[in-house]
Amino acid sequence: MSFQQALSGLNAASRSLDVIGHNIANAGTTGMKSSRAEFAEIYASSAGAIGGTNVGLGVGVADVSQQFSQGSLSITGNDLDVAINGGGFFQVKAPDGSTAYTRAGNFKQDKQGNIITNSGAQVMGYATDANGVRQSYDAIPLKLPTGAPIPAKQTTKMAAEITLDASAVVASTATPPTPIRTYGTSLTAYDAQGLEVPVGLYFQKTANNSWNVYTSVNGSDPAASTPFQLNFNADGSLNTTTSTVPAITLSSPNDPTRTFTASLDLSKMTQVNARFAVSDLTQDGYTAGQLTGIKIEDTGVITATYSNGQTQAAGQVALVNFRNAQGLAPSGSGYWVETAASGQPVRGAPGEGTFGQLRSGALEESNVDLTAELVNMMSTQRAYQANAQTIKTQDQVMSTLINLR
Repeated sequence: MSFQQALSGLNAASRSLDVIGHNIANAGTTGMKSSRAEFAEIYASSAGAIGGTNVGLGVGVADVSQQFSQGSLSITGNDLDVAINGGGFFQVKAPDGSTAYTRAGNFKQDKQGNIITNSGAQVMGYATDANGVRQSYDAIPLKLPTGAPIPAKQTTKMAAEITLDASAVVASTATPPTPIRTYGTSLTAYDAQGLEVPVGLYFQKTANNSWNVYTSVNGSDPAASTPFQLNFNADGSLNTTTSTVPAITLSSPNDPTRTFTASLDLSKMTQVNARFAVSDLTQDGYTAGQLTGIKIEDTGVITATYSNGQTQAAGQVALVNFRNAQGLAPSGSGYWVETAASGQPVRGAPGEGTFGQLRSGALEESNVDLTAELVNMMSTQRAYQANAQTIKTQDQVMSTLINLR
């Protein structure tokens, strides 16, 4: 008689209980994917076995497969917590230099500003320009700009969107003459050191559909400036052919001899029968600023916000996927590593193709179904007991044979 079948059943049930216990133990682990023990019956290869006369030798664990279904998202509010809503894995570089992949997005920041995991692995991403445009698909460690402040930028462009009053009286015909400062506005430009340069624009009607524009820099008298002329079409739009808008010469408040020029765009100005109104004033300069916040967008772009009101991209979180995710080998700490069965990683970015989007301030919970695991545990326990009973029965049969007289 053979105890092989029952012993194999006990081993398989024990292995299944190990898998179930591992799932239950990690029910609260971020990004954890549950596993399932899969069994296969065992038969001996025998030339003498014919039809249904070949008795099986028991059961074996054919595979412990991973279940990569989406876990629930839990809102945390932490800016560096990131969940993948859809397909893909984060790529990380372990302290030993090896590459691994994970679904756990509970990231941290080290003293050098690197984005790391709880085990110290560096999170990989793509380099971007200041506007968030990806430069290449070459993965590099992501680093937050927590060191020096963002440098100041000198103003090179200014623009104004203003409505002039078509019913205004020609300044020279009014009694008394209309002052230059009657219709005016101002904006703040910046020099190379980030110092504020007040710039005033004043409009004086010289004829129907024609206006002179006077400028003031650092509080200077606009009447002392050389005006330029704006002409308007019959529909109230600016006549860009006959209107001349020169670049404005600006000077540093610290040293008036240090001058620089900035272009002025007035193409959106109009003249209609309405009160003088300023719709928009813009310029491209800013003062220096300290980092005040970090946000990871749905597209994976890391946006840094500064005290001067500017925002700049600091990289993009990389995602990878595999043709056969089941072929990945778990390596602990929530990581998987590439194998021949998984194939090589396919690189991409959040929201592109089959890659999921990122959810900042959230984490993906474990996909373990505790109810199902407890039911599986009871079923496996009964299977273990049944196999143990088989051994007991085999022992009783053998004892009967031995005791025959």
